[in-house]
Amino acid sequence: MSNNLEKMEKRIVDQEITLIPYYPNPDVALAWYQDLDVCKQVDNIDHVYDLDLLNRMYTYLSTHGDCYYIQYRSELVGDVSLRDNAEISIVVCKEYQNFHIGRRCIVNMLALAKEKGLKEVKANIYSFNTQSQKAFEAVGFHRVSDEWYSYQIDADE
Repeated sequence: MSNNLEKMEKRIVDQEITLIPYYPNPDVALAWYQDLDVCKQVDNIDHVYDLDLLNRMYTYLSTHGDCYYIQYRSELVGDVSLRDNAEISIVVCKEYQNFHIGRRCIVNMLALAKEKGLKEVKANIYSFNTQSQKAFEAVGFHRVSDEWYSYQIDADE
């Protein structure tokens, strides 16, 4: 188990996107998880998050890997994490989906995985979540089973 909160730094994705290391910010983050469609995409649940579930999720993500908020322009619009088990997960709030924010953040997480010496990363994407499937496939992930995608990291890239 790793707790990377003290040593994590911002990651610059591009001129529009910065990844901000996780810190408790439920007033902003809870809003992303108040959308039934987003909750279905992420967790295959038919209810929204409450504060307790949000806090448990972020505690888990931030103590089992690297967890970041996605800052697009000057707004926090989602979160992305690379867990110690080499799994990438990402949420972009509904209002900011379809701007390729997720793809750009996934590419940055692949760079982080390479920095950590990982050979492969994976993503768990529900079979009905075609939007996320397309985003991960667009950056080079391949389906390895019904709901799992994998990306092989080439050390020479």
